[in-house]
Amino acid sequence: MSQLNPPPLEVVERDPRPWLKQYPATVPHTLHYPDQTMPWLLERAANKWPDRAGCIYYGDSLTYSKLYSRARRVAMWLIEKGLQPGDRVGILLPNCPDYIYALNGVWLAGGTAVALSPLFIPEEAEAFIKSTQCEIVITLDVLTPLVCHGDAQPKTVIYTSLGTRLSRLEGLGYAWMRLMRLGWKKIHPKGESVSLADVTKAGKGGEDGFEPPRMTAADRAYILPTGGTTSEPKAVALSHSNLMANAWQLCHWAGNRGGEETLLAILPFFHSYGLSTCMTNGAALGATLILHHRFRPNSVVRLIEKHRPTVFPTVPAMLAALNPVLEKSPVPGLKEMKFVISGGAALPRTVADRFAELSEAAVVEGYGLSEASPVTHAGPLDGNAISGTIGLPLPDTDARIVDPDSGTEEMPYGEVGELVVRGPQVMMGYWNDAERTGQAIRDGWLHTGDLATCDEKGFFRIVDRKKDLIITSGFNVYPGDVEEVLRTYPGIKDVAIVGAPDLGKGELVKAIVVMQPGKTFNQHDFEAFSRKHLAAHKRPRMIEERKQDLPRNFLGKVLRRELRDAAPAPEESKEE
Repeated sequence: MSQLNPPPLEVVERDPRPWLKQYPATVPHTLHYPDQTMPWLLERAANKWPDRAGCIYYGDSLTYSKLYSRARRVAMWLIEKGLQPGDRVGILLPNCPDYIYALNGVWLAGGTAVALSPLFIPEEAEAFIKSTQCEIVITLDVLTPLVCHGDAQPKTVIYTSLGTRLSRLEGLGYAWMRLMRLGWKKIHPKGESVSLADVTKAGKGGEDGFEPPRMTAADRAYILPTGGTTSEPKAVALSHSNLMANAWQLCHWAGNRGGEETLLAILPFFHSYGLSTCMTNGAALGATLILHHRFRPNSVVRLIEKHRPTVFPTVPAMLAALNPVLEKSPVPGLKEMKFVISGGAALPRTVADRFAELSEAAVVEGYGLSEASPVTHAGPLDGNAISGTIGLPLPDTDARIVDPDSGTEEMPYGEVGELVVRGPQVMMGYWNDAERTGQAIRDGWLHTGDLATCDEKGFFRIVDRKKDLIITSGFNVYPGDVEEVLRTYPGIKDVAIVGAPDLGKGELVKAIVVMQPGKTFNQHDFEAFSRKHLAAHKRPRMIEERKQDLPRNFLGKVLRRELRDAAPAPEESKEE
């Protein structure tokens, strides 16, 4: 009888958004996003807080009204030079006030900004400028050799300098660097060159009558590199609405206290993480950005003491380097820091706990990727964050854990699978690459390539990477790119690049080298070769020579997991 008429199965409905119950009371589940292009954030800040310092860089303090005025002058100049809506303009600058008004000027003129990294080697910069058809580049004078290289040079180079703004000692070092890179002569690209100061002076007094071209939030705003070889660079295209959504999400996650916060902006703006968490989120909050072009623990401590920031977006390597400095003596202003959001790599609990103890700030971990503008998850700032997790999805962001093979079956709570996300911050697609776009975004879901779990409360945890991506100090390193370069080293037979665990940087780039029979490996020469042909974050920091062949599967693919598993326990890296 029971076999013929079994009792009905009990169907347990799964909560599709369990994380909503964990949201801080101050954070709405859904948001109304401004239907505006990105310069609206700077314009809004200039109207609401015109005399508030928008950024401070050494002795250079610019109010929001001055930043917006300069952005309008840049836009006027670009339009007068013939820039058309959608044209690409490269920006190759460190964190400085010029980056803020140059980027917003490009957007006001209707252009698409292209992020160029100071970490590029000339061949990489040339390939990216060529693939995005950049005819104008805004850069630092000492970085012009990167863009004035090869055949694909821009027609116009707009340059600026940091020399007059730095401290006396740093200024002397900068002058020496400029002399070594540029010589006694002026900058001589193939095309036109003009200083950014002259660009902003040209439109002075006339910006009030300037009417920018009409653009929509759906238009493309930003193109940034996210991997690929120099012959086939891979790039993410983000719309104004993508960037606006992420800025608005982060602003409300932080409590939306307009005109109150001081944000320590050390994360580089040329990286999507620094752009969104510092620059665009800062404008949405009406925060004062304390800018610095390079992370040095002692310099950051001085900035904390002088400016007393309340918000600090960071990466684990920064916190790991700051902790021992902060332990030496009390730092005035440190305990005015309200919260610290760490991303880019896994945050060791010991590092987070120690910084939280020293600063009394809420230290939480977040998660994102360039394809999502980039932030999708963050720990709640109300004291309910769970250490070791990336927190909860941001407002209007859905996330699922699916089977890593087909990507279609949702995994039970606690089971490992691939993290997929969807939301208003997910990219338009890869630049001129419909095939890769279709592989990454399927049925509206962005497949991150990261393996993760989700618990019944909705907290997500990254457990591994589906791909072999290495993240060192928040920067992505693709092993295939590095291997392609190192295979040209004389006498090399084989090479594999893996990530080695490191408490300070998250991972170090490790090269495992096999030399040809009869060839002797010279580590000094190998390191010199790497310095010449690889960007700084891609260079191997650990090198191992093997006499036997590398482990491979039946298809001939190197088994990187075996090589990673053989790595020693993580050690804390030392600053160079």
